[in-house]
Amino acid sequence: MGYGAQKPCITSFGADQFDDTDEEERIKKSSFFNWQYFMVNFSSLISGTIIVWVQDNEGWLWGFTIPALLLALGVGAFLLGFVVYRFQKPGGSPISRVCQVIVAATRNLNKDLPCDSSLLYEIPGQASAIEGSRKLEHTTGLEFFDKAAILTSSDVESVTLLSTWRTCTVTQVEEFKILVRIIPIGATMILFHTVLDQMFSTFVEQAVVMDKRIGSFEIPPASLQCVGPAAVLALVPVYDIILVPVFRKFTGMASGITLLQLMAIGLVCPVLSMVSAALVESNRLHIAQEKGLVHRKVAVPMSILWQGPQYFLIGVGEVFSNIALMEFFYQESSDAMRSLCLALSYAVIAAGKYLNSFILSLVPVFTATGGSPGWIPDNLNEGHLDRFYWMLAGLCFLNLLPFAFFSMRYKCKNVS
Repeated sequence: MGYGAQKPCITSFGADQFDDTDEEERIKKSSFFNWQYFMVNFSSLISGTIIVWVQDNEGWLWGFTIPALLLALGVGAFLLGFVVYRFQKPGGSPISRVCQVIVAATRNLNKDLPCDSSLLYEIPGQASAIEGSRKLEHTTGLEFFDKAAILTSSDVESVTLLSTWRTCTVTQVEEFKILVRIIPIGATMILFHTVLDQMFSTFVEQAVVMDKRIGSFEIPPASLQCVGPAAVLALVPVYDIILVPVFRKFTGMASGITLLQLMAIGLVCPVLSMVSAALVESNRLHIAQEKGLVHRKVAVPMSILWQGPQYFLIGVGEVFSNIALMEFFYQESSDAMRSLCLALSYAVIAAGKYLNSFILSLVPVFTATGGSPGWIPDNLNEGHLDRFYWMLAGLCFLNLLPFAFFSMRYKCKNVS
């Protein structure tokens, strides 16, 4: 509960410290998302290596005490910064505003939209009706919801008494339309996180039946999970310090290239990762066949280091997709809906994990039939884990099509 409550808020609050109207601060805000994700993976790497070593060698007392002390230090550092933080005015419940647009549009179902969008309802002046939020300009598309901002002649006479459940401002309608537009793009990222979850499930099972020895040292099957965070730690500085400035010179954009282009690059990486994993598994099964180990639940003489590329490619995908997804949800949301939209980006991660569990539960149902052990039996030497990886590679490739469809038709918000 604590993780779910603070994760989207702390990212949104950190990005709120930068002023969008200042060119230099806008560039720094783009870097903030890169380095924030860098620190998340740095923490993950420390917890998966040093803290685990402490737990194994010094006991669980120190294993829990050290993270508790670090958390207390973090809370203290956070509280000390209160004197310099920039606080955004709360804009009320975004869920209420979403419901108001739906209700108002439904009530005005039989009314005709004016030919001139400037005739739709918006309060005069610079300020927005939503506290702490800038005005949003009208965009074409999703015209049904524009009906929520229809203003009749009787409404004009009593504009100060208008109910938000009957007539909404253009800004409020656009806020809702932004939500409708970003959700399909976020949904295409679910499969990426399904593949990402293989690091903690099938990749580990695959490692168990591979040769884990390097000289006299034996690598724990789950230890290669550190390759993903390590790739992020290596690539984020390269991307932020070298690549972004180069791209920025050609595009003039704070992020170098568009966030949707970054996500597209990241979505190609799980395809390549699954292809790599499938080729490794196919070769492992071939060796098991040659050595007569198919019906024996033992490790095959093939080095666990062959798993490195599949972990690394997922790490590369994280640098492009995950960081771009968070920044995209933050940048495209209205000022008063940023925490909600960032929460949706984390809901995408959770949905990917649930989808992975669902797929893994269906695989034996459809493949372990007619006396066949299925793709993922207890003894992987008898199975076909490579087919599972090929299936995921195919799904990830097909997933690029809806992403391209929605991203090419996406309309960015226009701040007044």
